[in-house]
Amino acid sequence: MTCPRPMVYLVDDDENVLKALGRLVSAAGYETQSFTSGEQFLDRHDPDRFGCVVLDISMEGLDGLSVQSRLSAGSIDRPIIFLTGRGDISSSVRAMKHGAVDFLTKPVEAETLFSALSVALKRDREARRAQELKKTVDRYLARLTPREHEVLGSIVAGQLNKQIAAKLGVAEKTIKVHRARVMRKMQANNIADLVRTVTLHSN
Repeated sequence: MTCPRPMVYLVDDDENVLKALGRLVSAAGYETQSFTSGEQFLDRHDPDRFGCVVLDISMEGLDGLSVQSRLSAGSIDRPIIFLTGRGDISSSVRAMKHGAVDFLTKPVEAETLFSALSVALKRDREARRAQELKKTVDRYLARLTPREHEVLGSIVAGQLNKQIAAKLGVAEKTIKVHRARVMRKMQANNIADLVRTVTLHSN
């Protein structure tokens, strides 16, 4: 899957900081959207857009950790880089435990910020590719009949045609037919491909 140009969402209730971040990140070639509150960001950002968020941890209204919690509660896996002016260690630990990419102290060095952005965008790119793979395998699995699902489970478990036939109470040649259909519908060239696809889907 080819990801579009990354979007870097910037959230800070200090407009001067927000403008400075916007200029810095835009100059590096990223698209940006800026928000002066956590509520505004949650209302307007696009969870389907490839990118990450640079989020101030201490804001009026919803603070950064609350925004992180809201995203998590909505099953939105948006990579977050936190910014703080206080170097709050307890908040840093909590943020990282909940999946934050990094926790940077203001004023942040450009090189440090860009390094964190690189990690965050890589994480988002890989997560979206995994989601697309899962959707593709879901489509493959939806093509299988109930009997083919049974055969698939037995194949992945390492059972031979003879063993599967005995377990399901059918002729071995019938299992061979089901096996061939499973391989075709799952777009697998061999058993290793099939097992790898099903394993990736279940992770």
